[in-house]
Amino acid sequence: MNRSNTYFLRITSMAAVALLFISCNSDDDDEDLGNWIEKSVFDGSARSSVSGFTINDIGYMGVGYDGDDYLASFWAYDMEGDYWSQKADFPGVARNAAVGFEIDGKGYIGTGYDGVDELSDFYSYDPTTNTWTVIAPLPAARRNAVAFGVNGYGYVGTGYDGENDKKDFYKYDPVADNWVELVGYGGNKRRSATSFTINGLVYLGTGVSNGVYLDDFWVFDPATENWTKKLDLDEEDDYAIARSNAVGFTLNGYGYIACGELNGATNTVWEYDPVTDEWEQKTSFEGATRQDAIAFSNGNRAFIGMGRTGSLYLDNLDEFFPLDEYEEED
Repeated sequence: MNRSNTYFLRITSMAAVALLFISCNSDDDDEDLGNWIEKSVFDGSARSSVSGFTINDIGYMGVGYDGDDYLASFWAYDMEGDYWSQKADFPGVARNAAVGFEIDGKGYIGTGYDGVDELSDFYSYDPTTNTWTVIAPLPAARRNAVAFGVNGYGYVGTGYDGENDKKDFYKYDPVADNWVELVGYGGNKRRSATSFTINGLVYLGTGVSNGVYLDDFWVFDPATENWTKKLDLDEEDDYAIARSNAVGFTLNGYGYIACGELNGATNTVWEYDPVTDEWEQKTSFEGATRQDAIAFSNGNRAFIGMGRTGSLYLDNLDEFFPLDEYEEED
């Protein structure tokens, strides 16, 4: 074999190895990061459309619907111990599609649907005494609203009042025990939206109105009470973030939207970077696809559980590790 042929073969072999290396690396790069670990199954009956809040390392969850009955039972999940314990029942009428939030170590649950009417009543929960206290009702009844607690106040907005989707927002002052209507939200009317809070700013999106999944995305600054529009959720062609009945949570400075309803129950998970205003898809939720689930997060740990897929109501719980590689057997 002459020298020119030998040189050609060497170059061809090196190119093949390089292509193989690039191909392998590309496959690795295309794999979504994120792993899910099964945790303690809920002790109570499977249910969806529950409401709750997180206080320190405890996730609290109650009310909901199990396919036959509206519920008033209330439970706590211990993140460190990985166990459930039943707490004092929610004192209002049994319901689903209510909202929950936390202010200064106390939880709040209100609004919702009892099978006949949309509701406006509200209650606070003290975990140190395991007791409930009735507080001022929201001025306008609704279900499938969105709520959050930040800077010592609670906020409730959007939802469905039995006739129309809503876009109004109210601010709750726990000291004065009153609600004040806010102005300035420029987003669409919607029900079944979700939110998460990063560094004191609240991000809100998803939901549905007039049969359309909404992709507008907003950030609320409680210091100024101003809303600012961000890039639409489905700004890029390969995004599929818009949905309804999803969960939102914060973990290590990033926001997440997971599961929900998108022409049927879905299990996809998206991560939001507030610095770049961009989204990245993560490993899908490993349990059954679901909507109307609940998420617990203390900022360092995050869990998703309950919900339903079709007429199947669920009672399992998984913890999310966004930087870990996917492991099928865990």
